[in-house]
Amino acid sequence: MPQTKHLLTEPQALRADHLARLPARDPAAHKGQFGHVLLVGGDRGFGGSITLSAQAALRCGAGLVSLATRPEHVPAALVRVPEVMTLGVSSANQLMGVLAQASVVVVGPGLGQAPWGRSLLSAAAQAKIPQVWDADALNLLSNAVIALATGSVITPHPGEAARLLGITTAQVQADRPAAARALVKKYSVVCVLKGAGTLIAGLDGKLAICNHGHPAMATAGLGDVLAGVIGALLAQGMSAFDAACLAVWLHARAGEQQGQLGRGLAASDLIPAIRQLLEEHAPCTK
Repeated sequence: MPQTKHLLTEPQALRADHLARLPARDPAAHKGQFGHVLLVGGDRGFGGSITLSAQAALRCGAGLVSLATRPEHVPAALVRVPEVMTLGVSSANQLMGVLAQASVVVVGPGLGQAPWGRSLLSAAAQAKIPQVWDADALNLLSNAVIALATGSVITPHPGEAARLLGITTAQVQADRPAAARALVKKYSVVCVLKGAGTLIAGLDGKLAICNHGHPAMATAGLGDVLAGVIGALLAQGMSAFDAACLAVWLHARAGEQQGQLGRGLAASDLIPAIRQLLEEHAPCTK
């Protein structure tokens, strides 16, 4: 990976007053105006991951939310988020109908790398709508040649970034801005390079850094929540870079708030805090 730090501007810190805002909603607004997020994932043993993503997308204002997961996870998902249209899928063919109705796809949380996950990822990749690729979608991408749709976002942690670039995690961490920009160049999508000081790299060379967060956020499921937030903001019309920046800031600030309670933070604890922060940042009504 080339060392380009000296040739490019340093990352700009995310600040609330510089972040994009969702517009206030008209009193006659209806659900069809705020996008349809389809979330795909949750192989056996990992149904909670994609359910967390769906809950986050719902709570961040997506008009419609659908969840495609293993059939055995449907009852639990319906109990947890009855507002989400949950579909049990055993093959990619069963995904096609709902995929045709979606405006944004979030794929990867709990997806696994077995044939079931690979087939669903292949089907999702063919949809020409903005997508958020996370977790195992990125691990599968590292071993495939796939062109992601325009307006998409990838959200690797350092290990996933290393696999995507064919380098070591230590090399990624040694120059995180260069790694983020290399991923943008390779895949032509916005990149969210997670970790302490999460970076958001855009296709136009923009680079932002998030200096918020809390050590209590070092727990499972946080990335699943972030993926759902990004998906919801994309569905409501934000650009990929703006959606990624706002989602990362909301996620980190919510983590700071909840982290004040100390250890034992659960990923689902962030979702109501994110909803409140989003409303404070961009009120739903004038």
